[in-house]
Amino acid sequence: MSTPAVEMRRASYGIYRDTDLTYEQAVARVTEELKKEGFGVLTEIDVRETLQKKLGAEFPRYVILGACNPPFAHRALTAEPDIGLLLPCNIVVLERPGGRATVSALKPTEVFGKLVDNPALGTLAQEVEERIVRALDRVAAAGT
Repeated sequence: MSTPAVEMRRASYGIYRDTDLTYEQAVARVTEELKKEGFGVLTEIDVRETLQKKLGAEFPRYVILGACNPPFAHRALTAEPDIGLLLPCNIVVLERPGGRATVSALKPTEVFGKLVDNPALGTLAQEVEERIVRALDRVAAAGT
């Protein structure tokens, strides 16, 4: 039985980069590039494994990496203690048909702007987003 393809719909609240990297290369490179921007990966959820184990469902390789930049997290939590509901920053690596990976992340400016009524977080969301975009851009450029 073949694994079904999953196409990400490119939602307005996401940042997306297709890469020429394999899934394994993309996961390693995302972790490396996030580190350069001050983020560590705190959690790693293997969606494919979980769905197979819990439901017996086939799914492409798909991982959710929970990334955190401690100084930014501290600033956000100090300004808005409930912001922990939106942390850590989620980064997704999805294996596309053909074996190449797409990397994506939640767009902090979009989500914070719509969900959080706290102007103190606007600049912070922009700073976080700029760092995530730089990291994903470098991941995408790595395979070219």
